[in-house]
Amino acid sequence: MVSFSTIDILIVLLFFSALLFIGFLAGRKQGKTADDYLLSGRQVGLFVFVLTNVSTWYGGILGVGEFTYRYGLLSWFTQGLPYYFFAFLFAYFFAGKIRKASLFTIPDKIEEKFGRTASLLSAVIVFILVSPAPYLLMAANLIAIFFGIPIIPSLIAALILSFAYLFKGGYRADLYTDVFQFFVMFAGFILIFIIAYITFGGIEFLSNHLPEEHLKITGGASPTFIIIWFFIAMWTFADPGFHQRCYAAKNEQTAKKGILISIIFWAFFDFLTTSTGLYARALIPDISQPVNAFPLLAEKILSPGLKGIFFAALFATILSTLNSFLFLSATTIARDFIFRLRKEKDERRLKPYTIGGLALSGLLSILLAYYIPSVIELWYTLGSICIPAVILPVIGSYYEKFKIAKKLVIIQMITAITVSTGWYVAKKIFLMTGFWLEIEPMIAGLSAAFLIHLLGLTHCRREIFSFLSMKE
Repeated sequence: MVSFSTIDILIVLLFFSALLFIGFLAGRKQGKTADDYLLSGRQVGLFVFVLTNVSTWYGGILGVGEFTYRYGLLSWFTQGLPYYFFAFLFAYFFAGKIRKASLFTIPDKIEEKFGRTASLLSAVIVFILVSPAPYLLMAANLIAIFFGIPIIPSLIAALILSFAYLFKGGYRADLYTDVFQFFVMFAGFILIFIIAYITFGGIEFLSNHLPEEHLKITGGASPTFIIIWFFIAMWTFADPGFHQRCYAAKNEQTAKKGILISIIFWAFFDFLTTSTGLYARALIPDISQPVNAFPLLAEKILSPGLKGIFFAALFATILSTLNSFLFLSATTIARDFIFRLRKEKDERRLKPYTIGGLALSGLLSILLAYYIPSVIELWYTLGSICIPAVILPVIGSYYEKFKIAKKLVIIQMITAITVSTGWYVAKKIFLMTGFWLEIEPMIAGLSAAFLIHLLGLTHCRREIFSFLSMKE
């Protein structure tokens, strides 16, 4: 049970007020073109790029606390390190190419290389991947805990806080609210780490109060389990948020450097969150619901006022991702469904389409979060099923050497989803054990996708060699 003083509540209300003020203020300077509304005129500089890229990465912050509380440093080794690696590859091999393409969404690129059918199929997949419902649910639960109000008003409040300013301000409002929330989330976690360190000590204290496995980077997990998480991190290549920010960057170098610098900040924030989770485990070893590890640690070690700052940081970490996913979802509805399916291609209509998409996405998110309280698990499952279908087509759309035939791409996407889904169902029905239990649906789907892609590449090369032989 967490209690809050008047000063804590005032600090959080001040944070909410500042968030709305910045969002509406940024929106006043919004341009009138589709580029202005959807991508801030493609003029996002390095400073804003880095801060918004970092702040939108941690929407599942309570889950980070739970993972660290349960498994210790394994949290960083599986949820941090693999993503640095693939973000590094993304920066060097994709960021510049994506910016140079000057499109709007992943399905735009898929259509350019593989046709309309593949594009629409990828749009459905992307729409599932960018569902804001999990983050809306997390924000609403935190509001319900903090203010002691029912879940429905909490859902509505969370939605208003995250997207009221997006209607007019578009991506520019999203960017500048994320910049503000970057500073709030870092301030809160630096604060709680310093207080925990000064009050209880560092490595020696943790070593004496934690299970031995918590301070091992592998956490006693099997190599298979760790390798699987590295495979899962490959979805960075098809992350719609990464692509959106690269499209919006001022130039190719901004996109590349921005992601590389972001990795440094991600590593620092992971250090803060992992350390905080370890202190929670050391100081409160009997939490029945580890998802509350961060709030309960704040209750134990922070005084009134400081607790308010930390909870503002938790809100900032979630809302910065929620508003970005809401806008991505709305963009998908507007650009990849309505605009793509209309006969008349008037990009001036993208702004009103996106505004309608925001309203529709917000409504769907509230309904999903209310009627399926386990939506976070559902989101993870659907993500594991859908991600294998888009990774290789995205890579092939930017590198001709990895491109396969259009019809084969469609087969690949459908097969990957089917295999992932089938594997998920099989695990549930047949209760797999041992090695088979550790194979995630995403790995099964990726394996199928890789096999089809490899066959496609082999076939393409055979045709090229045959053509060259004929010419000779």
